[in-house]
Amino acid sequence: MSNEQKVAIITGASQGIGAALVQAYRDRNYRVIATSRSIRESADAGILAVAGDIGNPETAERVVRQGLERFGRIDTLVNNAGVFTAKPFTDFTQEDYDLNMSVNVAGFFHITQHAAREMLKQGSGHIVSITTSLVNQPIAGVPAALASITKGGLNSVTQALAIEFATSGVRVNAVSPGIIKTPMHAPETHAALSTLHPVGRMGEIRDIVDAVLYLEGAGFVTGEILHVDGGQNAGRW
Repeated sequence: MSNEQKVAIITGASQGIGAALVQAYRDRNYRVIATSRSIRESADAGILAVAGDIGNPETAERVVRQGLERFGRIDTLVNNAGVFTAKPFTDFTQEDYDLNMSVNVAGFFHITQHAAREMLKQGSGHIVSITTSLVNQPIAGVPAALASITKGGLNSVTQALAIEFATSGVRVNAVSPGIIKTPMHAPETHAALSTLHPVGRMGEIRDIVDAVLYLEGAGFVTGEILHVDGGQNAGRW
């Protein structure tokens, strides 16, 4: 198989935003390495499914290695895998902390290291992480300190790596969503969740996909935290 066709890694790829991103990149003629704990093999020869816990260093190494063996290159990494645990700060358990740090931080760190090495070798690439606008606009009644610790860290490292890689041809950006209609939110919660956005509605999966695709094509944009949050980041309301 020719290695001239671009290749994207999508984490958290089995459902919701991740599954939509896989399809969106395939629609743009990218080959895709799709990974999650529960990912299933695809009939599409342009999709390589690699199952595993993205917080595990072995999974990260395997995703990139198998992707290179199959497709020969890595052009884009979308760090979409993430967990969100909302509860009062003093109620967080060790298990909550370990899970959030594993998926949100280790799940970024290990695979981004492996992917970035390949991008730096080829002199081009794009890394995008999905964070949350709650990290810089907390909402009363939505206690989310672990999101602030972990996803806030991703915002910071996005800007740090954008500067570190600025002359290498590798861009680093993030998309910062509000609350999006995905399978993790039961339909009966949608009315209440809609009120947490100034525009009065939840976001759609397509809103996040469009933002990632915008950044993919925006060659002069790096270090950007693109807020797709119905106005949450604009201020209090």
